[in-house]
Parts: sequence; C-alpha cells; structure tokens
Amino acid sequence: MIDIRILDGEEARKRIPELALILKDCVNKGASVSFMNPFSLAEAIGFFTDIAEDAARNELVLFAAIENGRAVGTVQLQPAWNPNQPHRADVAKMLVHSAHRQKGIGQKLLSAVDIEAKRRGLTLLTLDTASDSPAERLYLRAGYQRVGIIPGFALWPDGGLGAATFFYKTLG
Repeated sequence: MIDIRILDGEEARKRIPELALILKDCVNKGASVSFMNPFSLAEAIGFFTDIAEDAARNELVLFAAIENGRAVGTVQLQPAWNPNQPHRADVAKMLVHSAHRQKGIGQKLLSAVDIEAKRRGLTLLTLDTASDSPAERLYLRAGYQRVGIIPGFALWPDGGLGAATFFYKTLG
C-alpha cells in the first residue's frame, strides 16, 4: 500500500536519509534532475536538508510516497512568489526510486499535487523534464500539455547535452 503525504519540516528532516537515497538512485541511474555523476549520498543529503528547511518555512510543499514506512518517491510543489503570479506553481523533482517504479507511484504523487494545488487556489502548474523519457509520458497521461522542446537544455548526469520538454496544466 502506498501512502502519499505532505511532509512538514519536522517529518521532512526525519526522512532526509530516505529522500536522499531516492535522489542518489535516480541520478546514478541517469535521471536529468540537476545533478552530475559522480553524485554522492552526502550531496543528496545536503540537497534534501535545504528542501526540508524550505518546507519548514512553507516555501514549497514536499510530498512523499510512503511504502512500508519508508519514502520511495517524492515531488515538490513550488508556488511562484512573484506578485503577478499568485495563481501559478512549478512541479519539481519528481523522483521515484528505480526499485519502486511501474506501480503507479508517480501518478499518485501527481494526483496529490493537483489536490493540494487546487486547495491553495492555484490554477496553473508548470514543469520541465528530459525529452523522450518515461517521465514525459507520465506527465502527458496526467493531463499536462506539451509546450515545446528546447534542445541541449541540460547535461545528462554522465555528460552530453539533453533536450528538455516543457509542460503546463490548468486546474479547474
């Protein structure tokens, strides 16, 4: 059974090691999520330490997919803080540990993002992902609209430029 929950600052801090293992696994397996190999567990812990503090300050919403008491997936909802964009948020760092994929965890995380975004009065979600990736297909299935592709947008973790596809989703 997968439980999707929002982590407050305290729970996020407690789950830093679990979240860091998810990030390390994803980067080491080639996910283009801002980091380069070699990528250490210490770097992943540092990243999620910062994210836990952001969650504690309510600067973002940190979601976790919990299976058997451990985090196996995560995603962030990052509201835009610009005065002219109170209706918008970015969806970031959608990560599911490779041992837990193909179970619908990504879809459940995105559904939880939609529910929380609507609860907060947000009506527009945006994101980007590596082109031609399984994540791209997930976002399309979740109702996101493809805006376009930028070639050579970011480096793959092991080097070489990769394209990014940008998406948006309007919420009713």
